[in-house]
Amino acid sequence: MNWDDTTDEAASGQEAADAAERLGGPEAERLVGAVADGEDQAVEAALRPKDLGEFIGQEKVRVQLDLVLRAARARGATADHVLLSGAPGLGKTTLSMIIAAEMGAPIRITSGPAIQHAGDLAAILSSLQEGEVLFLDEIHRMSRPAEEMLYMAMEDFRVDVIVGKGPGATAIPLELPPFTLVGATTRAGLLPPPLRDRFGFTAHMEFYEPAELERVVHRSALLLDVGIDAEGAAEIAGRSRGTPRIANRLLRRVRDYAQVKADGAINREIAGAALKVYEVDGRGLDRLDRAVLEALLKLFGGGPVGLSTLAVAVGEERETVEEVAEPFLVREGLLARTPRGRVATPAAWAHLGLVPPRQGAGTGQQDLFGS
Repeated sequence: MNWDDTTDEAASGQEAADAAERLGGPEAERLVGAVADGEDQAVEAALRPKDLGEFIGQEKVRVQLDLVLRAARARGATADHVLLSGAPGLGKTTLSMIIAAEMGAPIRITSGPAIQHAGDLAAILSSLQEGEVLFLDEIHRMSRPAEEMLYMAMEDFRVDVIVGKGPGATAIPLELPPFTLVGATTRAGLLPPPLRDRFGFTAHMEFYEPAELERVVHRSALLLDVGIDAEGAAEIAGRSRGTPRIANRLLRRVRDYAQVKADGAINREIAGAALKVYEVDGRGLDRLDRAVLEALLKLFGGGPVGLSTLAVAVGEERETVEEVAEPFLVREGLLARTPRGRVATPAAWAHLGLVPPRQGAGTGQQDLFGS
């Protein structure tokens, strides 16, 4: 990525989501990472709401989707195809399961990277039951031949299976029962318009407000049989980066601390002490985030500094800094990308309790070359 990147919040959210796919290892290992590992997936299954009434947050999406599903049930028809976009951990998979439950239909779950050939998709589509929900995660990563087959399947509930090769190849039409496709993507802009236009309902999942995350924490604590007060829930929610998946993960780690170091109940002091042990500060920054900021501020006077130089100073790969740490720092207004390099904002100095250098002081990378 060039230095002339903007600080647009939507762009930073897209990069964070893309990094979750391509850098699953570093991102999944972080306590504040949005990628779900095996433990997260197992726990999430128990914590997921079962219907729209239980689903917390995403108010506009919830109201709109409720109307779509109610109307479909009233007509006795299959629900329109649904496209859900947004960063990892915001509830796209949960909503797909709720759609199936609300429609009283079974659900089939797969992902774009798993469908590399049109034949893979044809095998899945041909085995669907009438009204079944097909959840296709990371739909933007599906292969082009499978994508083109999906156009006809979504619109006409039909696919053409090619038999043979060369001049003797024959297309055999295969009728499909009506089904509902729920596509999930972290990069809606990568979907070609013909595919995007075939979805009857599209929704973008936003990051959660702290009050909504407090409700998520209270609900999860109840299901996990963990005692927590309002201040303890607020402490966890405030460090969860606007993401329910991270809130649930932090809750589990705080629960462990409370069981070992206290009486098992969680309050503000216990939550704060636990998250200090796990190096998650009051704004949700972890060790990597703070290392990037500290290098930028202490070694380079707040910048501007090139990405490669910053990565060497932190001791991480360039891609890890750019795609794992930076998006959240940009979204929080702690770091900016400029044509000359990365620059710390006044909020970054304040967060680390440091005093910015005087205007024109001889600090920062730019002064090494007399500029």
